[in-house]
Order: sequence, then C-alpha cells, then structure tokens
Amino acid sequence: MKERISLDRLTGLIAFARTASLGSYTAAARALSVSPSAVSKSVQRLEASLGLALFTRTTRSLTLTSEGADMHERALRLLQGVEEIEQAAVAARGEPAGIIKVTAPLPIGVNLLAPALPRFRERYPKLSVDLRLGDRITDLIEEGIDVAVRVGHVVDSRLISRRLAPHRLRAFASPAYLAKHGTPQHPEDLAAHECVNFRYQSSGQTLRWPFHVGERVLEILPDAGIVVDVSDAVAAILAAGGGIGISPTYIAAPYVRRGELVPVLTPFTLRDKFDITALWPESRRGNPNVKAFVEFLEEVFPSPAPWDVLIQGVGK
Repeated sequence: MKERISLDRLTGLIAFARTASLGSYTAAARALSVSPSAVSKSVQRLEASLGLALFTRTTRSLTLTSEGADMHERALRLLQGVEEIEQAAVAARGEPAGIIKVTAPLPIGVNLLAPALPRFRERYPKLSVDLRLGDRITDLIEEGIDVAVRVGHVVDSRLISRRLAPHRLRAFASPAYLAKHGTPQHPEDLAAHECVNFRYQSSGQTLRWPFHVGERVLEILPDAGIVVDVSDAVAAILAAGGGIGISPTYIAAPYVRRGELVPVLTPFTLRDKFDITALWPESRRGNPNVKAFVEFLEEVFPSPAPWDVLIQGVGK
C-alpha cells in the first residue's frame, strides 16, 4: 500500500507553494490568513520530512533551490487540483455561503465597499467577507483571491473582468482657500498656489497631474508643500484649507456635498484614462459566492455614478 500523505505534510506543501510563488513568508502568511512564523515552521517541517532543502535563505531573501523549483511546479499542480475540487463543490451547492476573499485599493474599500458590506451581509448571511485593502497588486490565482476591484486595464487570460465605473480624477480646493488665494484659471497658474500631492505607496512615485490643454495633454508635477500617501488624507487636507490637489471624485464628493470642497480647473479636465474594474479567476466562473458579490458590486457602482453626477453639477 502506498503511504498516504499526512495532514502536516499537505499543510507544508500549501505553505511552501504560497511562499515560493509570493517570495516571502510574510506574503504567504497574508494570503493564507496565518502568521509568518506558522508558514515558516510548516515549510521547515516539510523540508525535514522530505530530507531536502527547498529554499536558500539569507537575512533578506528566499531563493528556491533546484530541488525546490521542481517541487514548486509539482505543488502548484496539486493545489490546482484541490482548487478545482473546491470550486466544483461550491458550484454544486448553489447557495452563497462560506467565505469570499476580496481585495481592493484602500480608498475604494474605505469609501465605497466598506459602507455597503452590511447590506451585502444582510442579503447573504451565510457568506462572510474577507476584505483586504491596499495598493499592492496581488496575483489572484496565487493568493486565492475570489474577487478583486482594481483601477486600470488588466490583461490576464486567467481572469474574467467587468467594468464597474470610470475612475475620475479632478482638481479641488476649499472655498476658504480660494477666497484667500484666488482661483486658478489655467493649470500653469498652479505654480503660484499651495499644492497638496499624493504619493503611491507601492512605487514611491508622486502623482503627475494631467490636464487637457488645447490638443495636448499637460502633465504637471507641482511643487507641493504637503505630500501624503493616502488619498483620503489629500481630501481632508484640502478641506482644511491646505491648497489645491487632485482627488478621485468618489472621495471628494461628500466634501463637495457639504460645501467644503469645490472643483477647480474644470475646463482642463482630462478625459478618463482608467476604469474601476471587477476581476475574478476563470476557475470561479460558476462560483455562487463570486456571482453574488459581482452582482452586488454593480449596485455599489451604479451608472451614472452619483458622486460624478454631483461634482459635474457643481463644476458647471
């Protein structure tokens, strides 16, 4: 009789496969919802049971050994089989239940998804939501994510996508700031104003402000007195009179509604370059959890988006 694989070894294979794919124990732990030490210990026990070194370890990195690279390919095939079994079982059940893992950028998650989740849970009480927020681009397949909400164009044959809404950026300032410093009439006037800019956490780059001037696109990197790496902080600083800045319309809309921000430089607004998109793995096409959540996203992102309608009305 062939030796049956132990539960401990199967756990080690899962931990090893995730670590090898994502490059660190920390990233694997995030994907598996466990601690980095638990992942590390599982991999070490697997190595001990196999009598093989799967990683070459330094204080800063993990590198697959030749044996580890071969084992990684085999482990991925095993996990793909497990994934297919799981998805077949979920599809056969038909009713949304269990846990759905969702990832989204922090500002979309905080401003649009989080306020809507109680309504989703009321509709599907047997389905729990594991929402992961941040601007790190995750591999949905490798990290076991069911649905991702992303900004921009994603080309991946393994994924299904659905457009949710345009991702619109506009320039804003508070009425108090404009009363004190004047309203810019052209993007070049920004050089004489206090500016607040945004820095991407993933790349460390600061946002270039795009404007449509005549037949060309003008990108300005303002000399900003304040730079922050969270979009909501930009809007809060602007509302406090900190200057002029760029914000997604869904973040600025509540401030505009309360009269704390107004759009500026509206005639130079660039046509939208990107969309907010829902993505999910092809393997989850028949998954009732995914189907229920994607349909709910269409309610969260109605067309036309009410935040854009509000700002367009004020900016006329």
